[in-house]
Amino acid sequence: MTLRLPHSLIRPLATLAATLPLLVPASIQAQEAGAASWGLGLAVAADRKPYRDFDDKLQPLPLLTYENRWIHIAGPGVDVKLPSLGPVGLRLRSRFGFDGYEADDSPWLAGMRERKGSLWLGAAATWDTAPVQLSAELLADASGHSKGRQFTLKAERRFQLGAWDITPRLALQQQDRKTVGYYYGVEGTEARLGRPAYKGSSALNLQAGVRVGYTLAPRQWVFVDVGSTRLGSAIRNSPLVDKSSQPAVVAGYLCRF
Repeated sequence: MTLRLPHSLIRPLATLAATLPLLVPASIQAQEAGAASWGLGLAVAADRKPYRDFDDKLQPLPLLTYENRWIHIAGPGVDVKLPSLGPVGLRLRSRFGFDGYEADDSPWLAGMRERKGSLWLGAAATWDTAPVQLSAELLADASGHSKGRQFTLKAERRFQLGAWDITPRLALQQQDRKTVGYYYGVEGTEARLGRPAYKGSSALNLQAGVRVGYTLAPRQWVFVDVGSTRLGSAIRNSPLVDKSSQPAVVAGYLCRF
């Protein structure tokens, strides 16, 4: 039996999947070496898909985090920590991507074959310099749906102002032609008047955002995360797409135990 999530839930989960690795500030993450910690909370997420006439909705979502010396879990993502190479931290990474759609998500998608979310596997490296934290991530679609790869470079910096924390971020994400073709392409059998066949090519997306958090108590934290992705030309040129950017907002509460 295959577990299928409704797309009304998948869309906000996609927003949360992209945001969760950034959620927990140092004041909440702090723990004794080797000790395990976990957290529970609730978030409300909304994002605007770039597809034409797509039905966007606001959804409440549970938050779950867990971390010990070797494992880090944040929502749909699991990291296995590897020994560091000097200042560079290394991790094996798995993440479920909630991209995709069903034909009834938009009148413009009528007659399109369903595009499914994918399990992405790969590795990540982080380097915490004095001014910013840099990271690189290379993931491949292990589910075989798109058979694609994506590579992300990110820079972020956290500012602590009393109980407030502010973390701006900037990232470049390269998606290969297979990923773009699967999620934004149109096969010959799917082509219609006004929706020509489209294969696409690799795309370079620019992501920017900022998270503002407030520590209510040593183990309690509320936050708002606002971000937007400027889509690469190979995505913007798809006949399925009528937007050049994809904004997203997540707000929530987290308590660590």
